[in-house]
Amino acid sequence: MFWNEKVETLPEKDLQSLQLRRLKKTLSQVENVEFYRKKLKNAGIRPRDVRTLDDLSKLPFTRKQDLRDGYPFGFFAVPLRKVVRIHTTSGTTGKPTVVGYTKKDLRTWADLIARNMTMVGLTDRDIFQNMVNYGMFTGGLGFHYGAELIGMTVIPSATGNTRRQIEMIRDFGVTAIHCTPSYALHLAEVAEEVDTHLDSLTTGLFGAEPWSEPMRKELERKLGVTAYDSYGLSELYGPGVAFECPERDGLHIWHDCYLVEIIDPVTGEVLGEGERGELVVTPLVKEAMPLIRYRTGDITMLYEDDCPCGRAKKIARIMGRSDDMLVIRGINVFPSQIEHVLLGIPEVGNQFMVYVDRVNHLDEMTIDVEINRNFFSGELQDLARIQKKVAKELRDALDLRTTVRLVEPGSLPRFEGKAKRVIDRRGDTL
Repeated sequence: MFWNEKVETLPEKDLQSLQLRRLKKTLSQVENVEFYRKKLKNAGIRPRDVRTLDDLSKLPFTRKQDLRDGYPFGFFAVPLRKVVRIHTTSGTTGKPTVVGYTKKDLRTWADLIARNMTMVGLTDRDIFQNMVNYGMFTGGLGFHYGAELIGMTVIPSATGNTRRQIEMIRDFGVTAIHCTPSYALHLAEVAEEVDTHLDSLTTGLFGAEPWSEPMRKELERKLGVTAYDSYGLSELYGPGVAFECPERDGLHIWHDCYLVEIIDPVTGEVLGEGERGELVVTPLVKEAMPLIRYRTGDITMLYEDDCPCGRAKKIARIMGRSDDMLVIRGINVFPSQIEHVLLGIPEVGNQFMVYVDRVNHLDEMTIDVEINRNFFSGELQDLARIQKKVAKELRDALDLRTTVRLVEPGSLPRFEGKAKRVIDRRGDTL
């Protein structure tokens, strides 16, 4: 199951030679970007000073705020007439990040997606329903063109209208879907409510937010699919940067197209294989918007062992984001850790919200979680027992006391895009 077996299984020596050649070309390209000209000059580095891959660590980092500061076209390395498409990130505050693509960039991006989908066994016989946003978000068009390149029948259903999504899956005999894992759970919930079985489904591709192994099992049980993790960022084309193979033990980053480092998010020190830190990526084949040592903010680690599938080394599934990490009374907490605990407790459902407040100068975390419909008796004694159980499981896992509030099934918000499960209100406290 290879889209380009020769490239995907390059021997280490040949891969490193290709990476160095492409890194040098990228450094030549970024001289067209004023930000990098200044950055490299201030660091006393000339592109020709990079002679080996080990010299990568001498180069300065690029941060998301740098890209925002360059709004709109400050990071384009080609004339605007050669940019045939523009996407933007979903963003949080202020201006979004603008990403440009040349014709070659779009071909490369579609090819990377085709690699991913072929790797998990999808072919031109599959019917693929793409249930993500088709606007400025990169997830929709990225997977769309990759699937079409393979020759799949593509249904661009986008987001929303879940009952209609279910109807299309049944009527068109859809075999593969792509959406966020949180929306997939919502899809399963609605299918259950309307007593519909999605028997044609075999494969689920899920990404855009961290999700856990218990959630994988839940998705597979409820939807009848084999679930695969997808990873990407708009700044690095979009989806397609890394993907699980059938081993489903870590994600393959396409090392011919991306140079990967793991760093300590505080010190910037490069870490070794098996050490958890922030993922830093230098894309090697981007024309319109080449980047150097882009700090993704995503927490993962490089695996030490090779994969039985024969492809290059992998990264662990994303464990959270350095900027999504909550520090509660000195303890680091990721929402994915909370999700992992809750999915292991049958009495509660899949949906939760986290609220962080500062009370009398101390951080307090409150978690609203839906009770499972099968356990929703309304008896106060039963509710108290479940609440106590959830609080204990969270304390054991997080080494942190939390306040747990049980809420009725279906009462918490559902998300069609990235789930926003944390509301940190400490900044509102004077």
